[in-house]
Amino acid sequence: MEAAVDRKRCLGCESCSQICPAVFSMGEDGFALGPSRPVKPEHEDICRLADENCPMEAILITE
Repeated sequence: MEAAVDRKRCLGCESCSQICPAVFSMGEDGFALGPSRPVKPEHEDICRLADENCPMEAILITE
């Protein structure tokens, strides 16, 4: 699984980095950053939860 953040849609609400800090972080500009490599299998479920809770639907997941 891979995850990315559409930074044009991101509000910077931090929900993804709070729900799944192993995958998402916040950049210096206040917007979310996605991982630079595939999501580890043990983080996939929580990554999907972060996606489901993103108010702007800015997280893009590919299987």
